[in-house]
Amino acid sequence: MARIYFTNSLNFIDGTGFDINPNTGLFAKEKETVTFSIGQDVSTTSNIFFNQLSATKVTIDDGNLILFNNDVTGSFTHTGNLTISSNFTNDKNLTIFGNLTAQKIEAEVTKSATIFESGSTIFGDTIDDEHFITGSVLISGSINLNNYSISEISNDTTLADSNENAFVTEYAVKTFIDDSIADIPSYIRKIFAHTGSFVSVSTASFTATSASAPSGYTATSEDDFMFFANGMIMEHDALNIQQSGSEFYLKVNSNSIGYDLKSSDEFVVWGKFNS
Repeated sequence: MARIYFTNSLNFIDGTGFDINPNTGLFAKEKETVTFSIGQDVSTTSNIFFNQLSATKVTIDDGNLILFNNDVTGSFTHTGNLTISSNFTNDKNLTIFGNLTAQKIEAEVTKSATIFESGSTIFGDTIDDEHFITGSVLISGSINLNNYSISEISNDTTLADSNENAFVTEYAVKTFIDDSIADIPSYIRKIFAHTGSFVSVSTASFTATSASAPSGYTATSEDDFMFFANGMIMEHDALNIQQSGSEFYLKVNSNSIGYDLKSSDEFVVWGKFNS
């Protein structure tokens, strides 16, 4: 067996991450075992940890991921939570398969949209912005249109609420108008003549029922009738009418009209009767 001799002693000194055991500072004595080691296993199947890594360029996994000049090139899969303490800028598409939770979301390309954690949400930043929605829109609160609050879309066919903050549907408006004017043409066409009979010197009776005016029209009065005694029209200033069941009475003020009614007189009325 060949032996090597040194004129002077051969010293080995520990360094950072490099251990010598035993650490005598001298070459090992005869038959003494000396172990040289680093702080962790660096085999290809090992998990290696560094407190800090400084390099101009780091290539990982055959170039699929490259860290260079403050940039990350290539694709990689991250498992676990990722916390970013500063701004995150992405020049390409961002795909998220789970939930996206944010205190504020603000997007601006050709349009502007801001979604806050609570409170108001802003779509658009100028009056000429257009927003297109395909599908249904469900709104549980009020609508503010040109600074005018709309609280509901009403389907009330009577319009009885008179709510100044409600839109009405086409159905409600049509039904209201139809119901409002349904009786008007019929009322306007109701013109009938009846012959009466003597009751007293101041009263004549007609078997007829006067027509009622539709809602919104002036109530039916003696001005809607013309009375004739023996073919002569009677002055309205001296007349009053009264409906009593199926009998329509003409009341005459004898002093105003200048004569009394007689049983031989012919009484005719023309006006707003149901038939």
